[in-house]
Formats: sequence, structure tokens, C-alpha cells
Amino acid sequence: MKIVVCVKQVPDTEARIKIAGDKKSIDPTDINWILNPYDEFAVEEALQIKEKSGDAQIIVVSVGPERVVSALRSALAMGADDAVLVKTDDVYLDSITTAKALAEALKDMEYDLLLFGKQGVDDDSLAVGPMVAELLGVGCVTRVTDLTVADGAIEAKREIEGGAEVVTAKLPAAITAEKGLNEPRYPALRGIMMAKRKPIPEKQVALAAPKLKIRALEYPPSRQAGKIVGEGVDAVPELVKLLREEAKAI
Repeated sequence: MKIVVCVKQVPDTEARIKIAGDKKSIDPTDINWILNPYDEFAVEEALQIKEKSGDAQIIVVSVGPERVVSALRSALAMGADDAVLVKTDDVYLDSITTAKALAEALKDMEYDLLLFGKQGVDDDSLAVGPMVAELLGVGCVTRVTDLTVADGAIEAKREIEGGAEVVTAKLPAAITAEKGLNEPRYPALRGIMMAKRKPIPEKQVALAAPKLKIRALEYPPSRQAGKIVGEGVDAVPELVKLLREEAKAI
């Protein structure tokens, strides 16, 4: 079985984001770039499938500039076999541009299963996985919390309001991984050292024109100072009045 995991490099979730001088991008100074946390679930699921089947090959693919290599090496350190960088300039790519670049890179590759994180923690679009699947003409199950692969098909469980939904699909197929699908492993020292030496080939594709343009980035408005209305039971009527008339919370 050949498994392709599409991953993204994102700013560390603990990074303090600063808006760059152009007001349309973030300042990369001092940002620690990491493998997208939801993509870690996808990589881990591929590794578990390989461990169960014994003969799977795992390739991780990402779109972006040279710095994205570090995210690919993180996946290799976890246990992926190979990696491919679809190299672009360090520019903003919207979801459809990214999906088209991935689909273009994947169309000549052999794969049985495509894995994605359900979303990137930077833009939260939840769109790239389903878009790639649509462009490649394969079925896609999103937000998967349990996955079984057997006899040329998958059985995927996804949470829905009030219950769960089980979807079956023939391979090749795609899934997007939800938190709870598994617990991603920490890379072992041997894996980290091997990942550093692993050659990562690059692919060049023609990028489609983006459909989305960033007009401006702004910081969230500052929080207003809190208001103390009193203490004890006597303060309750005034508190209720302010919640109703000023805060419009009740």
C-alpha cells in the first residue's frame, strides 16, 4: 500500500504573531515554524496503518518555500519513508491554489490512500483536503476519528451532532484527520538523525492564480477594562441591569 500524507508548515501555536509592514502579511522574525498539529494525526495514522500491514510506503508532501523542509523532516523523524517539497516562493497561497499545486504534484504519483489534517491552525479553512480529492477524482471523508483499512477499502467514523457517522469507500480514497483519531508519537533520536540526512526532492508546478486576496491584517480590538459594581448581594441588581442594558448579555 502506498500512502501519501499532505502536510503544512504553520507558525507555532504559542508564537506571538506580529503584522508586517505591508499590513498584509505576518512578520516572520523570531517565528518558530512547526508541522501543523492536525497533520501530525494524519502522519501518525499512516504510521499505524504501516505497522499493521507491514508493507506500506509513506510519502509526505508539502507546498511552500525552502523553510517548509523542516516540517517535512519532522514527519520523516516520526517514521515516514520519503518526502517531497512542491517548492514555491514565500508568498501567501489560498486554499484552492494550494490544492491545485498538490493535485498537480500528485497526479503522476501512485497512491492508495491520501491523508490530510482536517485544517491548518493558521487559516482554519478545512478546505484543502476535500479540494485535492475532488481535483483528483477520489472519494473523501472529512474529520475522521476512527479509520480501518482492509480489503481495498476504508471504513471511516466521523462525529456528527448527536452521534457518529460511519462511511465506507473504495481505495484510492482520501480522509482528513480529526483530533482524537490517535495520539501522535514523539520522534525517537534515531529517527531525528536519519531525517536530517534524508534527501528531499523538489517538484516545480505552475501555480494557479489565487482566488482570495488579503486586503489588510488587523490586531483584535483591545479589551475594555472591567467594571466593579460592588460587593455581595447588594451588587446583584446593578450587575443584572448592566448585563441587560450595557453588555446586552441577557
